[in-house]
Amino acid sequence: MANNWKITESEAAIAQKCLDNAIKAGATGAKVALTKSVGDTQGLLNGDLDKVTHLAERVIFLTVFVDGRGGSFATNRLDEESLEVFVKSSVDNTKLLAQDEFRKLPDPSRYTDKAKTGLELDIYDETYEGMEPEGRFKIVSAASCFKDIVPDGYELISEETEYADSAADYLLIDSQGLNCRRRESCFDISSEVTIADKDGNKYSGYSWASAPHFADFNYEGLAREALKRAIAQVGPKEVPSGKYNMIVDTEVASKVVSPLLSALSGSGLQQNNSFLIDSLGKKMFHEGVTFMDLPISPGCIGARFNDSEGVATKNGPIIENGVVKMYFLNTYMAGKMGMEPTISDYSRVSVKPYGPCEDKDSMMASLGEGILVTGFNGGNCNSATGDFSYGIEGFYFKDGKIEFPVKEMLITGNFISLWNNFLAAGSDSRPYLPSEIPSLAFASVDFSA
Repeated sequence: MANNWKITESEAAIAQKCLDNAIKAGATGAKVALTKSVGDTQGLLNGDLDKVTHLAERVIFLTVFVDGRGGSFATNRLDEESLEVFVKSSVDNTKLLAQDEFRKLPDPSRYTDKAKTGLELDIYDETYEGMEPEGRFKIVSAASCFKDIVPDGYELISEETEYADSAADYLLIDSQGLNCRRRESCFDISSEVTIADKDGNKYSGYSWASAPHFADFNYEGLAREALKRAIAQVGPKEVPSGKYNMIVDTEVASKVVSPLLSALSGSGLQQNNSFLIDSLGKKMFHEGVTFMDLPISPGCIGARFNDSEGVATKNGPIIENGVVKMYFLNTYMAGKMGMEPTISDYSRVSVKPYGPCEDKDSMMASLGEGILVTGFNGGNCNSATGDFSYGIEGFYFKDGKIEFPVKEMLITGNFISLWNNFLAAGSDSRPYLPSEIPSLAFASVDFSA
């Protein structure tokens, strides 16, 4: 494959000229992010090739600062004449905005000097350059189970299996001398299988895999796992409403983690739209709750040496032993809140294991009775209060063993209360992914039929 997704020297020079022209046009500061990427997808429907896509993108994002004013603009037209018009228009439009003393570039002493080639964190695999249409078809076919024999008593309604690979190159520069580069690849596959039982009731199962390196990419027979999960849902029963121990499978555990991270973002905090306002340095959750941000994780999706402003990242706690240790504050939000800036956003969240249980099976054995949640179906969270209501599907377990599937149940509560009823975190999170979130267990969760 041609390396047409890599930023060339001439394209890097174009980005620099865009930056220089912004200053010449009257900007007091400017930042340019050049993104270049390519991706291919092949999808099978019932064993036949049904989808083929190719996407190539090259975009310049320009952030302009003019005496306390700031504006963000983007273009995919990189010829010299178009860029001159684009840059001048961007600066002229920024001058029309209201002044805000906090609209400015970060202190350059906070920049990273480690992202020089873009290859330092080992998140790009040269195997990608050898990928061809025939090879992609072999991969998606090896993942499919459509021609396998479905167990007696079930009808295979449909199977959708989709494979995608991509590569991207990112360049970030600014008028204060920032120069960061990151290259990455990704291999993804997913499968959804729908079956019907003898009474015509339909059930669906889903499975997926992802990795930045092809050698770590487990795709063969993936749809069989989706089929297995679909069959496991057959014959759901009702469970009386009440409080139950809840285990959330690692596959979907991000649903109960991401609202906490969102509540720690500068935009929500500054606008009083967060249930964790004034929580910094305070114990808000069970002592077993520790979330780490691990951006310096070689070989893992999401690893990075810098945030979107070019500020250096580092591994450290977000929440430690239940105590909030960090807000995500970029330069602007930190200034508005009168606080020291940190980073604009988290990179790779890791929930630290807690308790003796390694996975959902050992959690069920330890808790004895409760509900294992394997899927969420709609619902919402109030970002200002932390109150939530989610539809779920999963399994009722007793004496440490799954008894039967449940669905169309609702869990309700508040995230601060939920995480104060935290019981355990396993060590079964998937490797290489942007987040390391294992199976999680909580006590006294409200379930309703």
